[in-house]
Amino acid sequence: MRLSDDKISHLTHIVLKGLLEKKAVTPLEDEGQVRRDIKRIIVRELKLADDIDKKVTKKLQSYSKKIYEGSSEWDVMYNKLFEEESAKKGRG
Repeated sequence: MRLSDDKISHLTHIVLKGLLEKKAVTPLEDEGQVRRDIKRIIVRELKLADDIDKKVTKKLQSYSKKIYEGSSEWDVMYNKLFEEESAKKGRG
């Protein structure tokens, strides 16, 4: 999933605002730095998800039995393989 820089910045503000309102965090740095850190994490996670997606899609397309993208079989296999790859990357 691709998000524009503006959308990521907007999400960053929402995340920080929510955390501060719920008093879930106490920033040790100024809010600008915290927003930059949140944005960096969001971008890193989106890139990782994109990399996993490409790997899983390539793997599914390499099967000798044709699995059609969008089919229920594709969805089941895609989710299974995505979870496995995510766990390998420490996300699961």
